[in-house]
Amino acid sequence: MTAPLLSVRDLSVAFHQGDTETLAVDRVSFDIAPGEVVALVGESGSGKSVTASSILKLLPYPAASHPSGEILFEGRDLMTAPERELRSVRGNDITMIFQEPMTSLNPLHNIEKQIGEILALHQAIAGQTAHERTLELLRQVGIRDPEKRLSAYPHELSGGQRQRVMIAMALANRPKLLIADEPTTALDVTVQAQILDLLRQLKADHGMSMLFITHDLGIVRKFADKVCVMTKGRIVESGPVEDIFTNPQHDYTKKLLASEPRGEPPPLDETKPVVMQGDDIRVWFPIKSGFLRKVVDHVKAVDGVDMVLRAGQTLGVVGESGSGKTTLGLALARLISSKGRISFIGQDIDGYSFAEMRPLRDRLQIVFQDPFGSLSPRMSVGEIIAEGLKVHERALSAAERDARVCWALDEVGLDTATRWRYPHEFSGGQRQRIAIARAMVLKPRFVMLDEPTSALDMTVQAQVVDLLRDLQKKHDLAYLFISHDLRVVKALANEVIVMRSGKVVEQGPATEIFHEPKADYTRALMAAAFNLEAVEIGGVSQ
Repeated sequence: MTAPLLSVRDLSVAFHQGDTETLAVDRVSFDIAPGEVVALVGESGSGKSVTASSILKLLPYPAASHPSGEILFEGRDLMTAPERELRSVRGNDITMIFQEPMTSLNPLHNIEKQIGEILALHQAIAGQTAHERTLELLRQVGIRDPEKRLSAYPHELSGGQRQRVMIAMALANRPKLLIADEPTTALDVTVQAQILDLLRQLKADHGMSMLFITHDLGIVRKFADKVCVMTKGRIVESGPVEDIFTNPQHDYTKKLLASEPRGEPPPLDETKPVVMQGDDIRVWFPIKSGFLRKVVDHVKAVDGVDMVLRAGQTLGVVGESGSGKTTLGLALARLISSKGRISFIGQDIDGYSFAEMRPLRDRLQIVFQDPFGSLSPRMSVGEIIAEGLKVHERALSAAERDARVCWALDEVGLDTATRWRYPHEFSGGQRQRIAIARAMVLKPRFVMLDEPTSALDMTVQAQVVDLLRDLQKKHDLAYLFISHDLRVVKALANEVIVMRSGKVVEQGPATEIFHEPKADYTRALMAAAFNLEAVEIGGVSQ
């Protein structure tokens, strides 16, 4: 039997703050064999990333400590290894890629300099040799026209391209073990499928082992050899992927496997009143050039979109990043200027100014992707939810406002006593419920939901989808649901618009779009979302 490449034994991680000690990882053990992919799965806060960071001793020491454990890499205990030896392991034998490449890449350096820095540091390669090796790496990870990308900065690349650059940097020194910490969570489904296919191919070509950290069990089933299920700092179940998926033993594993958004949207009812309608909506951003800054062209972010949304119905808008989904939503909400007719509850609002829109804002609400970014850290939950009431319902007394805040919290399933607490004291799912409560307190007719579940764990996603469905049924709400997660859209939407490069590729009832897509692009999206196969759209890697 082959000896493990990496062997983690009884690993514990504690964090210290003053006299308080918190045990984040509790006696975790697992092995990774040469050429094997082991997935570490669980919800946020389960200890996955802390475990992975411990392997390379990347935790904030001395605030973090290891009460117990060994981390054996090729027989060497990295826990007791001196810093000089660890530096030779990091980047050479073991490398790591992170969830959000934009925060991992230096915004001040171009791509060639960032990859070249790794080659110079670990292999003493510079000059023309480093240039050629950098081009080779970029080709290897599927970057098209790599010569043109060498001088590019991170902000000039798409999310998928940035993640490919991160993988190129990780592979620069031909590591034996790659640690991938949620490398596809922030990506579109098509880009996600391409990155997974790339990693699968690189593993086959180089015989590389991999520790793959994720909360998406669909990825695990297609990608990993073994899986370890973590919760509250412990591994509660582990084994071959097929065994875990077909015959889970632990209740938590069963809960994770059952956590995919389920249920069906309400039937399409064309007798319901129209809440929002758009005809030939266009949002064109001018491109200016020359000394006089003349308009030479336009970026057609949204180009000729028609839509109708009725009470109690959900219109799903899907597509990759940059397709125009959010721009369409902002135009309908009159938060950016646009051309074309927009009608809201019978009023043509396309010509309304900001001041003219204010009386309608209570009936037209938005829930954003990142609740932590959209909730003020300086305000209590009660103040956040009551803020809209102070603007739109000034006649309410303080007691009446407080009663409405309590009603809104109750509507989203949160304890009313939490209104005295602050956003940082809540989990991601609870913060999203607070953001929904802030919208619901004004009793809206239309709610724009911009990727409201993409930053959440699978179990929390399912809970938020159930909550949104219940609120819609109770209050006859019209939802514009913007997402690249087709599983969530399938559970909520009656009709679907598929967008690409500002244009509608396909539009119609959700049942037809999901079961009989007509456009090649829609079929590619469906394949990526539900089968996780590699997808290349229009001959261009995303």
